[in-house]
Amino acid sequence: MDYDLCLKAPWIIPVEPRGQVLRGHAILVRGGRIAAIVPQADVPAAVHTVDLPGHVVLPGLVNAHTHAAMTLFRGLADDLPLQQWLNDHIWPAEGRHVNGDFARDGSALAALEMIRGGTTCFADMYFFADETARVAASAGLRAALGLVVIDVPTAWARDPEEYLSRGVALCDKWRHEPLITPLLAPHAPYSVSDDTLTRIRVRADEQDIALHMHIHETAGEITQSLRTYGMRPLARLDRLGLIHANLMAVHMTELDADEIVLCAERGVSVVHCPESNLKIAAGICPVASLVRAGINVALGTDGAASNNDLDMFGEMRTAALLAKGTSRDATAIPAAVALEMATLNGARALGLGDDIGSLIPGKSADMIAVDLRAPATSPVYDPISQLVYAAGRDQVTHVFVAGRALLRDRCVLTLDEPSIMSRAAAWRDRIYACDQGGMS
Repeated sequence: MDYDLCLKAPWIIPVEPRGQVLRGHAILVRGGRIAAIVPQADVPAAVHTVDLPGHVVLPGLVNAHTHAAMTLFRGLADDLPLQQWLNDHIWPAEGRHVNGDFARDGSALAALEMIRGGTTCFADMYFFADETARVAASAGLRAALGLVVIDVPTAWARDPEEYLSRGVALCDKWRHEPLITPLLAPHAPYSVSDDTLTRIRVRADEQDIALHMHIHETAGEITQSLRTYGMRPLARLDRLGLIHANLMAVHMTELDADEIVLCAERGVSVVHCPESNLKIAAGICPVASLVRAGINVALGTDGAASNNDLDMFGEMRTAALLAKGTSRDATAIPAAVALEMATLNGARALGLGDDIGSLIPGKSADMIAVDLRAPATSPVYDPISQLVYAAGRDQVTHVFVAGRALLRDRCVLTLDEPSIMSRAAAWRDRIYACDQGGMS
């Protein structure tokens, strides 16, 4: 029987098992799934064969934490501490500008950037998630959509009850869309009350969906929780029954030894956003300790408003180097582990590890090709090391999701790039005209 697609490359990195590099092999795809990986000499007939003479093929990258629509705020208020950035700039700008059109156009810009950078799946947390879902599905990207719940009114909802009801309705609407995974996303312990968190836990249990939440992002968050509740945020969440295997805890820069043990015992996934945390001086997640404890650590960029990009190659490199430097151990996060954090670990955190995150027969054909024939990535001794420590996202040439090509020879196939860029420029003009007096 013929195959739908065949990719031939000098190197294939399946991610499972860790560190394996298959040389001179080909990936065969049928019905959107990986049918086999075989030596190139054994390749049977295929409907379409893509020869990639200087490339490495690997699973699509999984960005486990974004605020996609906020790409329209990229560079709006840089070089500020987190609370000043939020309170004085971002939240006021959201109040003035965020609506369905903003979410649609910002998500489209983010999708364009992510496809070009080799990201095939992203976990999002933002308002008007229905618009982001439509953009992602149309672009052919996988999206795990965090349905925001917060105790303050916004353009999306007036109160916690409306956030929850709208979130549950969207869960029902998108539950059977193969590229969309719904998540419940309470914003943070400091912005959601005990009563609301309890209701979220009940809804998440009823819907059997994961929770996606900013937790222990700064030292100030810990101080505030101790002052208000007499306990640290994780202890409070544990008291409310929220520390479990369906929790994606984002940032986690402030952790003590007992909290690391608790997360390991409960199967919590931690989403590390190293570049965003560094830029806003939020702190540094103790990744080496988490990995040693057996905790599943995924990588996210955070939003482009605080990063300022959605570059998972940059996150891999920064995560690996930061862990080495802070632990004073050059072996703390090897390249193969960093790559796993950007692929399979993100898939596992989202509950999608059986379907994506590695190149194994039976899994969805979510994969990317990176051209290593560049001065910065030559010569190639170890393609995994080259990907993590030397390659850039501009070297991504092909992107596939479920066997469908989203990027071919660096050309995006599923989005209208000129239109997206034009709408982004229009938003810049609108936001700048309204907000320039308040910018620093």
